[in-house]
Order: sequence, then structure tokens, then C-alpha cells
Amino acid sequence: MAVRKKSVKTPRVPRTRNANTWTEAEFWSKIRNSLRNISRFYKPGMLAKAKAKRVYKGPNKKQRVEYVCNSCKQGFPTNAVQIHHKKDCGSLKSYSDLPGFVERMFAEDINAYEILCLKCHKEHHLEQHKLKKNT
Repeated sequence: MAVRKKSVKTPRVPRTRNANTWTEAEFWSKIRNSLRNISRFYKPGMLAKAKAKRVYKGPNKKQRVEYVCNSCKQGFPTNAVQIHHKKDCGSLKSYSDLPGFVERMFAEDINAYEILCLKCHKEHHLEQHKLKKNT
């Protein structure tokens, strides 16, 4: 007869938010995602994107404009670029983080933003993540 090992269950994270259905991390994640979603329509970021716009002169007849990536200096269609905050918005894990996060997320200066293609944006954030890990 084979001896059966008891499986050890990892303790569940307490669900203290939203009528005890969300964890603390899930609560702050939803707040952060909502603020990021609202920031997509914030005028200074949109003006920075408009500043990177130029007339498209390639073979695609349906595409009229393209946006120049601030890093690689190539042109991309609108769905292949993202508005990047030059100053990292930081973490949002508690009420004390909220004022600074919102201030950085909704910067009034158009120069606080840059337009990056998806590849450059990903590379930038991977690099930043490595730097944070090493410090």
C-alpha cells in the first residue's frame, strides 16, 4: 500500500475589501487601472502624441498619419505607439501613495510625456524593472 503525502495548502490571502471579495492587492490594482484608463484622455498626453504626428508616405493607402517613436525615430500607426510618462508614476499600494501617483500620472507639462513604439516602451520598462531589482 502506497503512503499518501498530505498536501500543504498555502494560506489564503485575507479578502478585506469590497464586501470581503477582494484582496488588498486586487483593490489597489483596480484603482491603479482605473486611473490609467482615465489618463488616456488627458489633454497634455494627447498633445504630446499630436506633436509626434506626421503625414504617412508609405504603401498603405488607408493610413494617413503615423507617429514618430521618440527612441528609435521610426514611424508607426496609432495602434503601435503608447504615451510614456518620462517620470515613473510609482507604486500605488496604499492611501498614502495616492497623491503622488495621481500628481505624476496627470502631469500638466506636455514635456512630461513622450511617444514610444510598443517595442521601445517594453524595452524601457524592462530596463527600469532590472534597475529597480538591482538597487
